[in-house]
Amino acid sequence: MASLDDTVTSPHESSRSTGSGSLNRRRMLTVALGGAATVALPAPTWAADGQRPGTHRPPALTPQDRVVVAQLSARRALHHLKVLSEDIGPRIGGTDSERRAAHYIAGQLDKLRYDTTLQPFPVADKFLAQLSSPSRLPRDLNWQAGASGQAALDTRVTAPVVDVGAGTPGDYPADVTGRIVLVDYVAAQREQLAATAVAAGAAAVVFLPADLVEPRRASAFSPTLPGSAAAPLPIPVVGVAQAQKHRLRALLAAGPLTLTITTTAHRGLTSHNVLAERRGRAGSDGPVVMVSAHYDSVIGAPGANDDGSGTVLCLELARVLKAVPMNATLRFALWGSEEQGLIGSRYYVAQLPQPERDRILAVYQNDMVATSWDPATRYWLLSFTGESNRATDEVAGAARRLGYEPQISPVTQRGASDHQSFQEVGIASANFSWRGEESPALLEPPYHSPEDTIAKNISLERLQVSMELIGCATYATARR
Repeated sequence: MASLDDTVTSPHESSRSTGSGSLNRRRMLTVALGGAATVALPAPTWAADGQRPGTHRPPALTPQDRVVVAQLSARRALHHLKVLSEDIGPRIGGTDSERRAAHYIAGQLDKLRYDTTLQPFPVADKFLAQLSSPSRLPRDLNWQAGASGQAALDTRVTAPVVDVGAGTPGDYPADVTGRIVLVDYVAAQREQLAATAVAAGAAAVVFLPADLVEPRRASAFSPTLPGSAAAPLPIPVVGVAQAQKHRLRALLAAGPLTLTITTTAHRGLTSHNVLAERRGRAGSDGPVVMVSAHYDSVIGAPGANDDGSGTVLCLELARVLKAVPMNATLRFALWGSEEQGLIGSRYYVAQLPQPERDRILAVYQNDMVATSWDPATRYWLLSFTGESNRATDEVAGAARRLGYEPQISPVTQRGASDHQSFQEVGIASANFSWRGEESPALLEPPYHSPEDTIAKNISLERLQVSMELIGCATYATARR
């Protein structure tokens, strides 16, 4: 859908460098033709047997490890990430944007001569909004928002903007007829706040979320108005992200602001898992090793790190491993609609007969593997059960050979990604991710926000490390 694709990279952001014990994530900016700012990320430069940034010693690679690491290219993976997060943008489960991403991913795997299929499954309706302005909103943010399903949909409103703060009748100026009102969102009062705006003659309501405690930032959302289900409100009601809120208020403080709000109902939706495999020497009944990620994103988020990074890791490993001899069947899985509750991976697991489940040796789930957020110095081994398994053991072994032990967490209990769907039925699986040192709950500020872009949230060095760890672990599992 065209309204989902208006995503560009960030304008100026200051360069940063980290201390000697962590990865260098300095950003260098260049100006592209047409005036839009683009980011030139430094590509990793270490040799296959060279010591990596942040490691405590040179690697002790096996010949099989060298086959993998010598070919991996974060720069090549970046090409796919630009398509997903910039050309397509937010990839909301079941919508046209997610479908475009699924077909792009499948097309790349087809080119690599994998046996590729799309697995469809139904998902809930989505209600989305797009904000724009005749004077153009700043282009470093994506301006998709959520729309209420109990308010005006499939409509377009252009009007001046007024900020009514808390949104009580006393906060309204004398006349807001035909204007778009910005209102502070309070969940317990949302229906009254919307009703007040309708009674005042407003043309649309833009709910502004409360700021979360840093480093968390509120995401865009589709406001629910249960009391209006039988008789939807006659005006659009939308929910923006924290970053969009602050930008809107700053623009309005600088002078008059006119917005266009377009709402769209997406109904009768089908999402897809993208599955691709190459059969190993053990044949059709032999063991299976899976490498996976989810390719959808949340409303308003270009999803560069969550989880465009895991998706392009899969595509690059598929390229490198396409012709490497293996005993096990190698299967790549890109999950749809993970952000709605692991729907794609749970659907996939539910369709697998027990003999097929028993074939799977390990599932390497990659979710948020390339953030440039400086405090995210730990690479987490996350198990839904909290216990180690073949997946965590193989990655820990790869970390030892590559010299990354200081950056690797112990096996830590945590679900909330697609590894959970497999561990719930007893299949060895884990999620691998860069997060803050103290806890896997310490996610980067752009998480689930319009700022999850290549410019603001991607380190090619961390992506390269992630690819090496998972690539070496996958090959070690599959070749035996």
